[in-house]
Amino acid sequence: MYDSSSHFAATYTPFTPEFSFGARSPAELEEWQTAFRPRLRQILGLDNLAADLAGHQPSAELRATEDMGDYIRESWHIWVEPTVPLPFYLLRPLAVNEPVPLVIIPHGHNHPHIYVGIARTDKEAVEIAEGERDIGVQAVREGYIAIAPTTRAFGETRTEKDRAADKIHSCQIQLRHGLLAGRTPIGERVWDMGCLIDWACATQPVDPGRIAMTGNSGGGTVTVFASACDTRIALAMPGCYFCTFAGSIGSINHCDCNYVPGILRLGEMYDVAGLIAPRPFNAISGRTDPIFPIDQVELAYGKLREVYAVAGVEEQCRLYIGDGGHRYYKDGAWPFVREFFTR
Repeated sequence: MYDSSSHFAATYTPFTPEFSFGARSPAELEEWQTAFRPRLRQILGLDNLAADLAGHQPSAELRATEDMGDYIRESWHIWVEPTVPLPFYLLRPLAVNEPVPLVIIPHGHNHPHIYVGIARTDKEAVEIAEGERDIGVQAVREGYIAIAPTTRAFGETRTEKDRAADKIHSCQIQLRHGLLAGRTPIGERVWDMGCLIDWACATQPVDPGRIAMTGNSGGGTVTVFASACDTRIALAMPGCYFCTFAGSIGSINHCDCNYVPGILRLGEMYDVAGLIAPRPFNAISGRTDPIFPIDQVELAYGKLREVYAVAGVEEQCRLYIGDGGHRYYKDGAWPFVREFFTR
């Protein structure tokens, strides 16, 4: 009888990924990255986005400001496309006397406001407390400027029908329409992160040499791909995402937004993350995470360490395993950022 799991697993094995890492020197590593990064950008649809939006200059509008006692929280919109006013929160310390690090914090499959500590229901309050999901608040209390954007297809960027039905996201319809235009959900989200970095560096007292990105689950997805594509991101810290494609989204029924056509023909997730080297990388994982199994996380981490070893900075590639499931682990995050941003 036909066994779908066996068939799907078999489709990953007949070919050798074009950019499977095999460099043996820093020079070969640089050549590999130089060849791989443009191809990754291409299949994400970033080249199409850049061409289609060549005449567009993103602008931002402040909507509200709140004094939170020990920091300021602002609500903004940025027009990442003429038809997409993307909401984001900006959290900043009360006094910034010199340029400080910027931390961009894309969220996962939950509501954007959770990442800045706003709970609109009892359930959200539990998610924030037990899952340490108020990552923007954590960042600003470290003394950093934090941007917590709406992930495209969530919040105000859901379809009108999904907003009316209060569905969490519109990822499937985003994927369908994007594929017709040569785009992917991940590509659009990476594009949005680039627009936010441009805006922050031009308008905020941030140190452009100390830009970090971290987010959990779907926010970890954006962190890996954005950091692989955009070398301005100086430190990458994906939460509960870094794994293997085959062993995570390739083995379960996951959200449509995770899938990039043909990605495994270019490389596995550890190859994509290899484009981040030699910049500091810290994978935060949950020991009992059922979506991104820890054995596959450790396999991917071992492969990525090989890239960092060739780069001569093996100590800048880390794995933190929290004793729990699919959530954020702040104890594994901020000591790492401090280590590299206070040197």
